[in-house]
Amino acid sequence: MKIIKLLLTMIILLGLSENYYCQTKGTIRGYVTDKESGEALPYTNVALEGTSRGAVTDSRGYFVLASLKANNVYKVVVSFVGYQTKKVEVKVFPNKVTSINIELTPLGIEMEAVEKVADRVVKSNATDIGLVRITGKQLEALPQGVETDVFRSLQYISGVQSTGDVSAKYFVRGGSSDQNLVLLNGATIYNPFHALGMFSVIDPEIIKGVEFYKGGFTAESGNRISSVMKIVTKDGNKRKYSSIVNMSMLTGKLFVEGPISSKGSFVASGRIVHSNKILDKFTNDEHLPIDFYDFSAKVNFRNIAGLKNSNLTFFGFNSQDQLEYENLSQEDYKWNTSAFGIKWLHVGIDSPLFFELGVYYSGYSGEVVPNLSQANPQSNEVKDVSVNVDFSYVYESNDELGVGLEIKDVKTNLSVKSSLGNRSALEEKGSSITAYAKYKFLRYGNFGADIGARFNLIYLSGEGNNIFEPRVNLTYRIIPEIAVKASWGIYTQQMTSLTNEDEILSIFEPWTIIPSYLGEAKSVHYIAGIETQPFPNLSVSFEGYFKDVENAPTLNTRKDYYKDDDLIGATGEAYGWEATVNYKTAPVKINLSYSNSWAYKEVKGWTYYPRYDVRHSVNIGFEYNLGKEWLFTATWIYNSGMPFSKFSGYYNRLLVRDYLFDANLFDSIVRYSYLDDKNLGRLPDYHRLDVSLSKKFDLKYFFADVSFSVVNVYDRKNLFYFTRENGKRVNMLPILPTVSMRVQL
Repeated sequence: MKIIKLLLTMIILLGLSENYYCQTKGTIRGYVTDKESGEALPYTNVALEGTSRGAVTDSRGYFVLASLKANNVYKVVVSFVGYQTKKVEVKVFPNKVTSINIELTPLGIEMEAVEKVADRVVKSNATDIGLVRITGKQLEALPQGVETDVFRSLQYISGVQSTGDVSAKYFVRGGSSDQNLVLLNGATIYNPFHALGMFSVIDPEIIKGVEFYKGGFTAESGNRISSVMKIVTKDGNKRKYSSIVNMSMLTGKLFVEGPISSKGSFVASGRIVHSNKILDKFTNDEHLPIDFYDFSAKVNFRNIAGLKNSNLTFFGFNSQDQLEYENLSQEDYKWNTSAFGIKWLHVGIDSPLFFELGVYYSGYSGEVVPNLSQANPQSNEVKDVSVNVDFSYVYESNDELGVGLEIKDVKTNLSVKSSLGNRSALEEKGSSITAYAKYKFLRYGNFGADIGARFNLIYLSGEGNNIFEPRVNLTYRIIPEIAVKASWGIYTQQMTSLTNEDEILSIFEPWTIIPSYLGEAKSVHYIAGIETQPFPNLSVSFEGYFKDVENAPTLNTRKDYYKDDDLIGATGEAYGWEATVNYKTAPVKINLSYSNSWAYKEVKGWTYYPRYDVRHSVNIGFEYNLGKEWLFTATWIYNSGMPFSKFSGYYNRLLVRDYLFDANLFDSIVRYSYLDDKNLGRLPDYHRLDVSLSKKFDLKYFFADVSFSVVNVYDRKNLFYFTRENGKRVNMLPILPTVSMRVQL
């Protein structure tokens, strides 16, 4: 509590040091939208012509330019890829906030090649190390591979690994998959995957923007120790009703949106499997009778009666998967993910204040139905109710203050039956209260600092060891073209999934509160980098990191006695460096990234490489605007070999049935494999080329977009694994052509 009081005192003193009554300065606050739909445009570049001042709109479409000389008229230049650049003249008044609404006109692909986007002038002192922003338009341009998927797009980002073509699960800088937080409009998504982890449950058609933190995330984000992904969905067309029908070789989708009176809008999207034959390509031609669907909806109101300068949002999401075999000798699987929430955003009328209140429900349930198989019945349920309150204020000096509170109530239920017939039910429930405070020093054009902390006041498990989580992010721009950045922070996590990382495909991954005997997981991030833009169309960045992990929950695979703990704490470390090059000159865009990384994990004194430890990774992306609404994209991926456990031999084991009820006492002989020390082997190098060609049509009464994609163009035989029964080689995806069509009415 003394630390909290000290930090709050510092914030108050910093606030008092501001000259609130300065009559020579003023502020511009803007809200940027699409002219045709009224949809807010996140991550838009904003610059003041003739100055070095600039900003980027947040996920809600807002920007603030403070500490401007009063009684001057400024030209605000707003630019965004795919939209016509716009200039707006704004007069700044002393000690006032001048609010402006800016509408950008969309461009076709043909015009995008001509339009020059002034994206060099951004917030020069932004403390954004480790942050990657992805827009819906960028997702559309990627090779689809059956269909566009937000999680599969992450594999093109340096520092992010996957364990193969089959899974969309991702691992960030040496962290396990359950160390990644996924937020949908602020609500936690516990199982964000369809079809055994092959695809995301979130339809990209409804996504407005994504903020992905590879590490070093600041004090307002928590509850995971590796990465944070914040997904914001569209608000809906405020001008007219429209719909989109999308068909791929796997799913059919319907997207509808439109206005609600003059104050609101709605959007809804549904997706369902119409044929899962294409999934056989992901599972080595083994048929999996998987059915899934997802549904998302959002209703948004702006400036309704009694709530001036406010946005009120209601949203809901639900997805369901079923894996059901006709043969009752095989077990079935079912799982469901849901999220619902209410958000209220209030923007100060005469002050640069933002207040946001969110109430969320997140749920997950999974079940293994054994039928007549030898599988054991299992079930898991998670219920999470959260309340978040956030305040942010921009001072006349351009500094920002942010404070917030999160109250969370979680209940988890896990029921399992062991091979000996023993049933166990693990029910955990708890509440947590976490506060955060941060102060951003942005008063100097070439220096920025984000200093803050999270305070774990009450833990889900009732007790914890890390009350204080300090975070520091720094940026110093040496010259306008070169900036150095750094970050340090402590992060904790109070929930975990019970995942066996030795499994090739993990179907049932239950979530639970980390038990009090183990305590919360903890990591410390150290990140430093340099960013340069020698030419307006070329940017280069280098980033190095070190991550130290303590007490990460791991399944006790060597549990010898019934009373032994199911979970044990593991330690680990990950370090490496990454380089990224972006080149844009109409009609060509080229993205190149390379990462060199190491990851280690230690359990009970035994150190090994986790399966997602990949030493070298290369990603090359190429986009070419062919004109006349034709777009060609290509991506090439290379990864050095992943670790695996080698076979050293086999042995036969006699399977003995229940002697009371089975006449065939000695029923069969089962073959088992001897394995060498864990993950000492390395698979061969992996690489593949994906291409996509798309064409947009204006057919008078509707628009159509046809896309043809080919995954693994040169049919590279990438090794996935060897079966443990007989050592048979199983490869990843072969050459896979797909077609999709999108029609907008």
